[in-house]
Amino acid sequence: MHADKGQIINFQFSILIVPRMQIRKFDIEDRLVQFTCRMIDVVEALPNSRVGNYIAGQLIRSSHSPTFNYSEAQAAESPKDFVHNMSVVLKELKECRTALKIIGKKELIKPVSKLDEIYMETEELIAIIAKSISTTKKTITFKPRKK
Repeated sequence: MHADKGQIINFQFSILIVPRMQIRKFDIEDRLVQFTCRMIDVVEALPNSRVGNYIAGQLIRSSHSPTFNYSEAQAAESPKDFVHNMSVVLKELKECRTALKIIGKKELIKPVSKLDEIYMETEELIAIIAKSISTTKKTITFKPRKK
């Protein structure tokens, strides 16, 4: 990995660091819905080949799962249920990240730079969901005892 001022290079993905003030704030569910819609575009851009079709099938499932499981987490019956559902969201987002890395490494979509924004969004969503899980686990672990 090579880093220049204001830019991070991750495999073949060139990800620009955008100042926080420029990023629009979204409700997480809205961001996940938008993420799923953008991933559909990635799936549609994959070549009609054995590899393209295989990755497309995996990616269509893993890119829809975070959105649906996040909605389920919002209706969790307990903090542990919430953590479980959010862990599924995190797992599927990481699967999407891996698929994007493969797509970029194999240059299944050209130019590879077309994947930069969706890759960055995937990383941001992973960080947000991981923090949410971590915060919830702390509240479960450090719950004050009732006397």
